Amino acid sequence: MARKTTSTTKTEVKPRRTTPVKTKSTVVESTPTPVIRPRKTIFRAGTLAVVLLLLAMIELTVYLKQQKEKTGTGTPTVVSEAAPIFNAEDGAATSIEIKPTDSGKQSVKVARDAKNVWTLELPTKTEANQASAEAAATQISALKVISPINADPEVFGLKTPAFIITIEFNGGKTHILEVGDATPTNSGYYVRVDKDKMMITDLSGIQSLLQLVVSPPYLNTPTPTSLPPTEAPVSPTEASGTSTPVP
Repeated sequence: MARKTTSTTKTEVKPRRTTPVKTKSTVVESTPTPVIRPRKTIFRAGTLAVVLLLLAMIELTVYLKQQKEKTGTGTPTVVSEAAPIFNAEDGAATSIEIKPTDSGKQSVKVARDAKNVWTLELPTKTEANQASAEAAATQISALKVISPINADPEVFGLKTPAFIITIEFNGGKTHILEVGDATPTNSGYYVRVDKDKMMITDLSGIQSLLQLVVSPPYLNTPTPTSLPPTEAPVSPTEASGTSTPVP
């Protein structure tokens, strides 16, 4: 029996032809990296200080305006000048005595008489220069409290004051004003009123009063009393009436 031979037929598989697909190539553009440049300083230190100062002034102005509006609804705050040392209720001065504590200096006193005319009581009793005495009385009323002080009186020269001024007023009161040292800036005097309140008062006012000690307000400057004329000394020979013989 004949064997069947099976022939294997190889089928050649041809590759399929494919249509090439065109693909779009995506082009990625590179974005340039931004260059960060340092910023320039707009404000300098000095300019910044000026701006801050200006802002502070604006805030202060607003604050003061608000405070003014608040006080306007209530009792108004009265800002007055320096208060006088002596009250207006005391009246006008009718007697002023200035006594230096230095025994080598003389006291001076002026006072109004019954006719309301100023007379000089010390150092001698006589008529007074009305203008000078009235100026002293006006100066008493014009003395102001520059600043109150509170410390040991010895610090201000008030433990042993240089001058003691006694003032009588037509209101019936009498006040004592003690004068101590001048202030370090020579702008005022340390004084004490009635052994109690100490304060600084204006320099010119006190100096005007103390000037009365140096130049009392005489109406007419007194002239010194003239001494009787002295006789020329007489020699013993003339007194005996003898003369020396001439040779």
